[in-house]
Amino acid sequence: MERADLDSVLSWFQDVEDLARFDRTTRVPLNTSHAEEFWRDSFTSSDASRKCWFIVESSAGEAVGLAGLESISNINRDAVVAVFVNKAMRRSGVGLRASALVLDLAFRQLGLNRITSYYREDNHHSRDLVAKIGFQIEGTMRQAWFAEGEFQDMVVVGILKSEWMVRRNVLAQELDANPIVTLGPNDCAAWSWPPQIAKV
Repeated sequence: MERADLDSVLSWFQDVEDLARFDRTTRVPLNTSHAEEFWRDSFTSSDASRKCWFIVESSAGEAVGLAGLESISNINRDAVVAVFVNKAMRRSGVGLRASALVLDLAFRQLGLNRITSYYREDNHHSRDLVAKIGFQIEGTMRQAWFAEGEFQDMVVVGILKSEWMVRRNVLAQELDANPIVTLGPNDCAAWSWPPQIAKV
């Protein structure tokens, strides 16, 4: 994520009600100083090596979301994945492809063995997305997510490297070529999804 990406992040994080469906910690609109602090901390804080964040771009080079890993543990070889997609681009396949990209990074590049994610129990779109990716429900944390004046249950899901490596190829076969999303330059095939897997 570059400093120039912060304007996009700021615009997405003004709708607090929408943000509360995806993030259980942010409850006020993000301002410039908060965004810059988040960006700086990603590189300079004492736990900077335990997280990595990316702007998700469309094939046209447009910023369409934010995706990353938090709580990366080199001992347990696990992490927590989070994905946020600009409201205008939701249900277009961007979130699915961005999630797949981050799982590829986690398992194929960083050598992790397990990825965890969470979603608010009433967020059916997140539920459907993680199920399509191949996450398994591992439990429910009761009243763990406070939003809109009430406590909601939070669902915990996880996926292992062995599960992803099977699901990855099936998913790549199922998906159309578009939209293509990237975590880096558009000409870098290693950081785009879907991958170039021959259709059977």
